[in-house]
Amino acid sequence: MELKVGMPAPPFTLPGPDGRPVALSGLSGRKVVLYFYPRDDTPGCTVEARDFDGLLPEFAQAETELVGISPDGPQSHAKFAAKHGLSLTLVSDESQGTLKAYGVWAEKSMYGRTFMGVERTTVLIGRDGTIARIWPKVKVGGHAQEVLEAARAL
Repeated sequence: MELKVGMPAPPFTLPGPDGRPVALSGLSGRKVVLYFYPRDDTPGCTVEARDFDGLLPEFAQAETELVGISPDGPQSHAKFAAKHGLSLTLVSDESQGTLKAYGVWAEKSMYGRTFMGVERTTVLIGRDGTIARIWPKVKVGGHAQEVLEAARAL
């Protein structure tokens, strides 16, 4: 099933970098930005994480929680966060269940080789738990600011 604006956001409970579970249900009543990214500590993913992390105070003022999701494990997230001084919440979906539920686990190709991986996507969820906006195939430059503006307007 394809995700569409107005649909209820698929629920999830995933481990954070400290091993404690992060559940969408635990964020109910707040706006939530889920940004799905391919891999920790790669160039585009690092820029995206640092951009979102730098705007954490503004997202907080907009009463919006920010959660990064990738298939990397909790230890990888912890190393990534420590290396780049990140404070944002990064959760692990090693089984790809949430990635598939949000439609971001997709066939990709690089250097003539096809493989399954995360299609960089961001989803804004309203206080009511429904999808308010979807940014597919994200280009990193300026994206975090655009998402912040949408969260403020919601």
